[in-house]
Amino acid sequence: MCVRPGRGERHPAPGESNPGSLAGGTAPLRVPVRPSKVSGVQAFYCDHFVLPLPAGHRFPMEKYRLLRERVAAAGLCDLSVPERASRTQLLRVHAAAYVDRVLGGTLTRDEMRRIGFPWSPELAERSRRSVGGTLAAATAALAEGVAANLAGGTHHAFADRGEGFCVFNDVAVAVRALQAEGRVRRVAVLDLDVHQGNGTAAIFADDPAVRTVSVHGRNNFPFRKERSDLDLELPDGCTDDTHLAAVARALDAALASSPELIFYVAGADAYEGDRLGRLSVSKEGLAKRDRLVFSACRRAGVPVAVVMSGGYGRNIRDTVEIHEATIRAASREGAAAVHAGPSS
Repeated sequence: MCVRPGRGERHPAPGESNPGSLAGGTAPLRVPVRPSKVSGVQAFYCDHFVLPLPAGHRFPMEKYRLLRERVAAAGLCDLSVPERASRTQLLRVHAAAYVDRVLGGTLTRDEMRRIGFPWSPELAERSRRSVGGTLAAATAALAEGVAANLAGGTHHAFADRGEGFCVFNDVAVAVRALQAEGRVRRVAVLDLDVHQGNGTAAIFADDPAVRTVSVHGRNNFPFRKERSDLDLELPDGCTDDTHLAAVARALDAALASSPELIFYVAGADAYEGDRLGRLSVSKEGLAKRDRLVFSACRRAGVPVAVVMSGGYGRNIRDTVEIHEATIRAASREGAAAVHAGPSS
């Protein structure tokens, strides 16, 4: 078992409320546990902070638990629970009034409709933990070459609003936190989710230190696109070869900015069996995508922080297998990533 509960936290028992789920920021319960550390890539998870959804909701919340169970059983990584993102960290990206409405449960009906989730204290807590997971993964990647958040990729969140199942923009908050701490200056965001990261593109639109690159479906959500530094749009029904050619071009553009860190938004929704993807990329094509990203970053000596982003397979286990393959590829590359240095 490769689970290492982070900083003394434990999972809530079935039916037990999450002690850290109060929107006002009540500190989570801390119970000493004996860690079980394995050799592997560091990954962070928050699936035990359960978001209550109405019956029949189309968001596949269960995929996060299933993914964590699979990577743990396979011994692919060293798993930890992240701290929640602080209000100060959120405010480096998001408008104070919006953050306070999320944390205080005063979002308007229209705001909740845009996000796609009903408000609850668990929504506020889970959203903060997901952001914290991406910041933790980015910090670990800088030290070790590659690390992952088994959630995150909430790239539709804008500075003043959420949408498309995204409350806070985890990658943007992590970038600003690392910059504020002096850990990085130049960053690239390689977004390979099938839906354009419109919130991320808007947040960094006027920032030359952050290059945003997106490969996404031309006719898919969001229907009003923002402008990334590079947008590569794919037609409906696009198959492996066309998709991989776009990925290769996107990688070149991201690495050309000489980033000190790349955030890899590794959506599973380009898959041919995805309910919302509209593309026809195979599992093997997505596995090749992952290998292409990790090997190119390793050769360039650029650390990679991986976030999962979307995936809405008709069979949820297909989505979980695709995400697991991404973590498996990260684990294979992890030992050699930055420590090998740029190729000569």
